Amino acid sequence: MRQLATFVEPHYGHDRLGILLGDRIADASLAYAAFLAERGASSPYERAAVELPADMLAFLQRGDTALRALDEVFAAAIRKVNSAAIRGARGESITFPLTEVRLRAPLPRPGKIIHTAGNFREHAREGSAGGWDFQIPPWISFLKCTSSIIGHEDEIIYPRLTSKLDHEIEMAIVIGKGGRYISAENAWEHIAGFTVFNDISARDIQRREMKSGLLNLGKNLDTFAPFGPYMTLREDIGDVHRLKIELRVNGDPRQVSSTDRLSVRVPEIVSHWSVMRLEPGDIITTGTVSGVAAFRPDPGPYWLKPGDVMEAEIENIGVLRNRVVADHLTTQEQEWLQRRESLFKSDQKDEYRKE
Repeated sequence: MRQLATFVEPHYGHDRLGILLGDRIADASLAYAAFLAERGASSPYERAAVELPADMLAFLQRGDTALRALDEVFAAAIRKVNSAAIRGARGESITFPLTEVRLRAPLPRPGKIIHTAGNFREHAREGSAGGWDFQIPPWISFLKCTSSIIGHEDEIIYPRLTSKLDHEIEMAIVIGKGGRYISAENAWEHIAGFTVFNDISARDIQRREMKSGLLNLGKNLDTFAPFGPYMTLREDIGDVHRLKIELRVNGDPRQVSSTDRLSVRVPEIVSHWSVMRLEPGDIITTGTVSGVAAFRPDPGPYWLKPGDVMEAEIENIGVLRNRVVADHLTTQEQEWLQRRESLFKSDQKDEYRKE
């Protein structure tokens, strides 16, 4: 299975595109330079930087050229008995134990993040049963801010502005080839791969916004967009409509489902949102499954709190793990909050629902 990640190179601290090799990660561009050098190519580093860039977004934008180079690197790497023995063209280290590197979000700064809701009808049904005030029709959507992105093992900040923090595990589609008005029949060729997304939500803020038809702050506060840890390439995902989904909080399964419960197929989702031009590096999520705190009969015990550890897992992709931590404000931030907090809690008398 070919899986890619963005990792922080441990010696120089730069973000690099990596290829998973068992329990290690290889610098993709440097591995390709070594591959070229072994075959006597001139200027292997310069050529590798162009054909297999060290940045995930540049890799996606490079298209088929980068994919061919990746295939050559992967095929050469798996022939090595010990991936730790793989060295760069100058003898430098180009593979590292996963335990010794920090993984960033696979795309630290994607183009746009389109979140869709209502594609798992079980989520809509539990919302109605749980007394949620608003309909969840198919194709409802909102945009997620790239400034909210964090990666695997990064901390989710519990904002002072909410008391109802919630999770939503989602499978995310990473666009590899741009286009507009893409047919469902051709959509698969526009997909680069898939990753795990956890759509963190401040439900009390979300509820107040939705009274005005908005969906913004409750989904876009700092650290509210964790995704990763890897991107599985489309050819290696298996049956994308038959993948197990599970989100655990402190080891307790909260959301358990499967992509076979999608009411629309992945190609239809890509086709639908291609009405706004899609570009390499864009992300489209498929919506969440049942089991969120907000829609439970007694949500109180299920709201996230500082110290909670979430593990969001999708079959053939991996486990995205994040801990919730309390927000520590500077003096300036505390003053701002004291002046403006009432604006975000102006209808506290009309609570989300009594618990």
